[in-house]
Amino acid sequence: MAKRFGFGSLVSWFRRRVVDPLHQILRRGAEPKQLAFSAALGSTLGLFPICGVPVFLCGLAIAVLGSHCNAPTVMLTNFIVTPVELSMVIPFLRFGEFITGGPHFALTSDALKKVVTGKASWEVLQSIFHALLGWFVASPFILVGLYVLCLPCFKMLVHRLAVAPSSPNKPLGSIASPRKSLGSPTEARVKVRDV
Repeated sequence: MAKRFGFGSLVSWFRRRVVDPLHQILRRGAEPKQLAFSAALGSTLGLFPICGVPVFLCGLAIAVLGSHCNAPTVMLTNFIVTPVELSMVIPFLRFGEFITGGPHFALTSDALKKVVTGKASWEVLQSIFHALLGWFVASPFILVGLYVLCLPCFKMLVHRLAVAPSSPNKPLGSIASPRKSLGSPTEARVKVRDV
């Protein structure tokens, strides 16, 4: 049973959930700038301080941005930063309090009990507002900072792992084969039969 929940299973889980999907994304040959932007966007939205909401924000961003972002990269990085999301709630809360000059919200078990039992007071609602404000003000800086950090990494990774052309405007046929392209389906059948 120790082996089942040991280091080996953690490595296997990480490989299945993070490394393999990232490898598939890179082998498709997307642009490094698009991948870096998508990773930064997914990470930034993934840090939204209300649990469960980042997935919907990422879906909305993918729907709005369309082909300007890489949807699998956005969702993968959102998944990766989920543990960090919980640890960032308090810094966003304190930053929001700093911006508004609001009162310092004491994080006690009594406050947590009020939230869980549904007896949330004005202070709890105000602290949620402060955390959201802190994230909203910090998110452009997080987005730009992560983009700057991710771009060289994705340039290197795409260069090493891409098998498809790195531009969606270049057709595969022009790169893969220097032969003359076939004009019609009948010509294709004739060429196949001649072989």
